[in-house]
Amino acid sequence: MKTIEKENIYMTSLKKIAIGLVAATAFATTLIATPASAAVATALTVNGSATATTGATAATAIALPVPADNSVDAADALKIELTGLDTGTTVSAVATNGKIISALATVATPVTSAAGTSSISIATGTGTTATFYVFTTTTAPGTVAVTIGTTVTTYHFVGTAGAANKVAITSASSGAAGTTYTAKVAVVDVFGNAKGGVSVSLRVATATGETTYSLVTDTATATLGTKTQDIALGTTTGVIRLTAQATVATAVDGLTAPVGYVTADVTVRDLASELTAKNAELAAEKVAHDATKAELAKVKAELALEQAKATAEATNTKSAKAKYNVLAKKWNAKFPKAKVALLK
Repeated sequence: MKTIEKENIYMTSLKKIAIGLVAATAFATTLIATPASAAVATALTVNGSATATTGATAATAIALPVPADNSVDAADALKIELTGLDTGTTVSAVATNGKIISALATVATPVTSAAGTSSISIATGTGTTATFYVFTTTTAPGTVAVTIGTTVTTYHFVGTAGAANKVAITSASSGAAGTTYTAKVAVVDVFGNAKGGVSVSLRVATATGETTYSLVTDTATATLGTKTQDIALGTTTGVIRLTAQATVATAVDGLTAPVGYVTADVTVRDLASELTAKNAELAAEKVAHDATKAELAKVKAELALEQAKATAEATNTKSAKAKYNVLAKKWNAKFPKAKVALLK
């Protein structure tokens, strides 16, 4: 009977140990398990509509108008909205050739083109969403790299120039008489981005009359926003005046003032005559230089002669002193009471 009781006690102990091991294992599993992350959804919109391209590569970059009115609105910015994030997630983003803001402009809270930073960090806390905006003031290609945990996703965007804001004449300030001079005009928007497709009136005024050319700035990448016009220069020297005029945007507070009218003077030069005059000037300078060299040689020769004379005189003086000292020593030896001093 006692043996049976001992076996029952032993079996009960084994069961308790087994139950304890199972419980301990379950508790340990609970401690090291991590909740599964929900799927994160990303919505890219501009002005409330989904972007026409994905922005996954430079070739599919999302077009963003620059905020030429100095107000960053929905039409100017790429809205990046992330949903389905785990609570406590931190989302960071870094922009190149663009700036990041957390909210768009409103009447109460303006957001100008000077606003924004190149990076942002958003802590979701107890929430599961994150939203921010990217805008640019340049037409150079840009990117925004969004980091969630260890995952980095890069979106590409590119700015589109605003309305023409400034016309300029960028060609040389002089040309040779009897040759073809190439006048050049350039147009940029309020942020200095080259603007193609702009009509420019170029007037050329000479001593004998005026000619007006109707130009349209190039849209090709290499010459974007510029246009050239060849002008035949006469054989008469003087000055011709170039005047460029274009329709530009109205002034916007806080941005560069528009310039729709500009002039530039071009000097028509007689290069042959200038060359002849310069050669004559150089020849005169050479004559003067040769004369200076001759005078220098003469002075050097005279100096050498004087140095030779001085050396000879010094030698003669030394010899005379030596002869005197010989005689003086003899005198002193013969007449010690009437000694004379030796020459040094």
